[in-house]
Amino acid sequence: MSTTVNDLVAAARRVIHEVDAAGLAARSGTASVLIDVREPHEYAAGHLPGAINLPRGVLEFQIDAHPAMACTTSPALAERSRPLLVYCLSGGRSALAAESLQRLGFTRVESLAGGYRAWCEAGHPVTSG
Repeated sequence: MSTTVNDLVAAARRVIHEVDAAGLAARSGTASVLIDVREPHEYAAGHLPGAINLPRGVLEFQIDAHPAMACTTSPALAERSRPLLVYCLSGGRSALAAESLQRLGFTRVESLAGGYRAWCEAGHPVTSG
């Protein structure tokens, strides 16, 4: 029997912590690094304020050397105990990303349940560019 992507996402959700849009919004001003794991064109069309873009396909390779940091280790990302919040469009890619980051030793990783879509539907602010 083969595994489906839905099986992978469900397995990831059993070992990660998810936060909903209301819970994240209530924490405004916290020190979490927001990581948008969608593709660059998705990020450019709109993202959570302050989020950095590390697409899911390269996340594991670039988490320690984010391009916005001129390909040097970002102090914010190098600290494995630093709170990270990952999100995608609907929550599937971010669940897989959160699980992967945990495997890489990040200890305070959360995924946005429902993703960017849930954030927008709840009327929370977004930015583009």
